[in-house]
Amino acid sequence: MFARGGLAAALLVAAMPAMAQEAPKVDTGDAAWMLTSTALVLMMTVPGVALFYAGMVRKKNVLATMMQSFFITALVTVLWMVAGYSIAFGEGGEYFGDFSRVMLTGIAENWDKPFTLGTGDAAVAMTIPESVFLMFQMTFAIITAALITGAVADRMKFSALVLFVTLWSLLVYAPIAHWVWHPNGWLFALGALDFAGGTVVHINAGVAGLVAALVLGKRIGYGSENMSPFNLGLAVIGASLLWVGWFGFNAGSALSSGGGRAGMAMLVTQIAAGAATLSWVIIEWMTKGKPSVLGAISGAVAGLVAITPAAGFVLPGSGLIIGLVAGVAGFWGATALKHALGYDDSLDAFGVHGICGIVGALLVGFLAYGPLSATPAAPDGSGGSMEQFIKQCTAVGATLVFTAVATFIILKIVDVIVGLRVTEEEEREGLDVTLHGERIN
Repeated sequence: MFARGGLAAALLVAAMPAMAQEAPKVDTGDAAWMLTSTALVLMMTVPGVALFYAGMVRKKNVLATMMQSFFITALVTVLWMVAGYSIAFGEGGEYFGDFSRVMLTGIAENWDKPFTLGTGDAAVAMTIPESVFLMFQMTFAIITAALITGAVADRMKFSALVLFVTLWSLLVYAPIAHWVWHPNGWLFALGALDFAGGTVVHINAGVAGLVAALVLGKRIGYGSENMSPFNLGLAVIGASLLWVGWFGFNAGSALSSGGGRAGMAMLVTQIAAGAATLSWVIIEWMTKGKPSVLGAISGAVAGLVAITPAAGFVLPGSGLIIGLVAGVAGFWGATALKHALGYDDSLDAFGVHGICGIVGALLVGFLAYGPLSATPAAPDGSGGSMEQFIKQCTAVGATLVFTAVATFIILKIVDVIVGLRVTEEEEREGLDVTLHGERIN
């Protein structure tokens, strides 16, 4: 036995050079988790956002609202394949990718092997195929564009929305994704933390929604007519799908099922959502006398938004703090702030996503726990500090300014080409009939 064992050891040593030269293989566990996460994130838009938003508009606009999310899913899918992925994750420079991956050029070269994002010292080695990574990122681009529609519900032309989303996804979303998530991006190099999209998704969509709401103006009858939600039951179902789907959004952003980071991201996501629901409902109960269903689902979304940039960087106690703060901040953004400034953010895209995205992006600067993000190259990881907080402020400020200016310019271009808003008669009759020739009976 001993001799055979020695021979086996010798053969193993002899084979080691050949084994070392073998191409790296996909980690099947990581790939399976990322395929699942991708499906969960897609579910957040269809049917999640579609139902969430549709349940909060008036009956005459329910189908048009659902159509926006459904069509955006199809539109951004094609845009991502044609150029969006290349702009966001092509090599490029600090601010913009390149066009080397237009039409997903090169995807067939190593379709069954893991890939490396970026080059040089900052390159990130993946354990999943590039097809899975780009599909996962596609779902983020889809939901970000869909979130904006909540700010302009009931009054934007469908043709204008299609043109706006096309330009905005390629010229605003993709570059910011490159800044934050590509190793060449300037915010990535700066060390700003955004685990799953506080800046890229929520602040980005929230600010774009606010600008769009201001440019389009208020809904006819806003402040004087009854604009109560048609069916809060639909909104509750949509919010529930968002809550479940968010585990793919946040835990999936670990890009791996191992190492414990995905598990921690999932845990803090649940804690933050629960804490924000409680804080929103309690403050609403105290100020308005009754805890509303709309308040509960809005609070959950507020917590989910705020924990997004922090999910892979914080421990449960910090997740609780972020959630509690987000519930109060979201309530303030959707009520006091909106009323004080007088803008009509129909479904509170800015009040919840913009405000709570800012809250999470800033708080992670103080609350980040270094070991969660530690690597062999950076054994201490990214811990909370005043220096990190300043980096977070830089990322938030850059996103706010760029998104606001670029969105305004795109809206003005769209207005010149097709016009932004339906007529008063069309708005009063409802977008279901006037834009799509259908209605809910």
